Amino acid sequence: MSGPLHTLTAPHRHAEDIRKSRFLAQAAPVETSEQAQAFLRAAGDPSATHNCWAWRIGQDYRFHDDGEPGGTAGRPILQAIDGQGLDRVAVLVTRWYGGIKLGTGGLARAYGGTAATCLRLAERRPLVAMARLALHCSYAELALLKARMKELEAQVESERFEGDGAALVLSLPAHRADQAEARIADLSHGRSVVRRC
Repeated sequence: MSGPLHTLTAPHRHAEDIRKSRFLAQAAPVETSEQAQAFLRAAGDPSATHNCWAWRIGQDYRFHDDGEPGGTAGRPILQAIDGQGLDRVAVLVTRWYGGIKLGTGGLARAYGGTAATCLRLAERRPLVAMARLALHCSYAELALLKARMKELEAQVESERFEGDGAALVLSLPAHRADQAEARIADLSHGRSVVRRC
């Protein structure tokens, strides 16, 4: 899928019955591998036959077949994530075996299809590339500077007060960084030096 990557706005669930087996897909937005693992632990059902999963966060990804034949569950779930242009997403597909074997192709279609339908139905939002700016400003400029940065969707990541002013680290959409640097220079009459970090 071309265009910007997306993530989910909130967790989503979707269930299907396939040849007497019940499949439940649960998807959630995640920022770190630790968040992904925590979601998978919390969402898994120990009484189910299999809890298969995949997650992608940028270049990092993992998947797990949980006892299903290799390549029939985790990889198709990951392909569903990638196929829909999603990032920072974890998906768990839980299966309760219903007595009819699906075969390797049937398993891959069931796991991948249930995951894909869950993701297609979930609300999503575009991922925005972020930039970080470090700067120092005088106390006299601090309130106005923060107000003007908020207009550019900047958030204060850290703030340290020093004898002659405040040291700030701001996080903001990357496409706003040049505008923010110009505005900081203007507000501080060139005294605040901005460094991208």
